[in-house]
Amino acid sequence: MEIMQEKFLMSYAENNNIIERTKREAENSKKFAIQSFAKSLLDVADNLGRASMIVKDKFTKMDTSEDPTGALSLLKTLLEGVEMTEKQLAEVFKKFGVEKYDPVNEEFDPNRHNAVFQVQDSSKPPNTVAVVMKGGYMLHERIIRPAEVGVTGGVGMDKKERESRD
Repeated sequence: MEIMQEKFLMSYAENNNIIERTKREAENSKKFAIQSFAKSLLDVADNLGRASMIVKDKFTKMDTSEDPTGALSLLKTLLEGVEMTEKQLAEVFKKFGVEKYDPVNEEFDPNRHNAVFQVQDSSKPPNTVAVVMKGGYMLHERIIRPAEVGVTGGVGMDKKERESRD
């Protein structure tokens, strides 16, 4: 009788474990169902950001007072539309758990960063992210695109040297 009771308890515990594992897997499936869709939109977000940044930079250098054709005001309206689209896309990303991260000055982590080149910067410790070429993205704290970065090389100051410079 004791053996049967023990087997029953083990079977009961195993069933509970299966139920909990199935619940977790279902939650994760639901949580990460949009991962491939979100990944395909990341380049769109990057391109919108680059477009607005480049045009905004050009507008600050232009004299808009002499625009007989009205082209500059049209371009300004277009820029505002691009910026609104970029903002709306960022809000949708946030709503669904997609977050952009900027790893500047973080220690290089191959799980979060893709090293594209090496930078010689004696003001930072070796193996530190110095430049971000392409921002990284996470979906509910899972990396869906690592950041493309430039990492400091082996020439770095120790902690005392950096503190004495400050």
